[in-house]
Amino acid sequence: MFSPCKIKALPFLALILCFAPSANAADAKQGASLYPVCSACHGPKGLGNRAMLGPKLAGQDADYLLAQLRLFQSGARGSAQGDAQGRQMAAMSKGPQLSSDQALEDLVAYIGTFPNQAVPTSVEGDKDRGKGLYQTCAACHGDRAQGLSQMAGPRLQGQHDWYLLSQLKKYRAGQRGYAADHHAGRQMRSMMGVLAKEADYIDVVAYINTLSQE
Repeated sequence: MFSPCKIKALPFLALILCFAPSANAADAKQGASLYPVCSACHGPKGLGNRAMLGPKLAGQDADYLLAQLRLFQSGARGSAQGDAQGRQMAAMSKGPQLSSDQALEDLVAYIGTFPNQAVPTSVEGDKDRGKGLYQTCAACHGDRAQGLSQMAGPRLQGQHDWYLLSQLKKYRAGQRGYAADHHAGRQMRSMMGVLAKEADYIDVVAYINTLSQE
């Protein structure tokens, strides 16, 4: 049993432990040293690069970014036949500089410092029709496409529209959502039944573009 003096000391010790900084807290400064290898495809401030088919990272939910890095490392993403872009990203994620969870968390913390700037749009479609199609998407991505972390749904608002189109096509082709243990990906792939043709992709992305403009 605790002695009376030890019992009195416990609340003070608990306060120290609660407010002491974690030894494993994500370090954005350390992450800055890891990001240069990412900048060729994602831009120096995470705004993406169409020439390299790299999506915008700025403004994206940190938990989602961390989850995607782990999926690339495990092969649950970027291993499908014909997905050259995914394979390139998978190879980059497995570099020695990103071999620890601490490194991944530091990198994501640094990405979180980027300002969420607007990017140009290029997709034209039937926005009103897209609004109707989007209602199914809202359960995981939010009514404003802001993303819902509890549903593992990434932010779509403000993302490059050409990238959104490319990912819808990948889900349809089985290049994303193929891993048995990637439940969010498999759920997204199953939802592709709502978007049966390319015109549907274009219209729903055109509607998502309007959410960025309001």
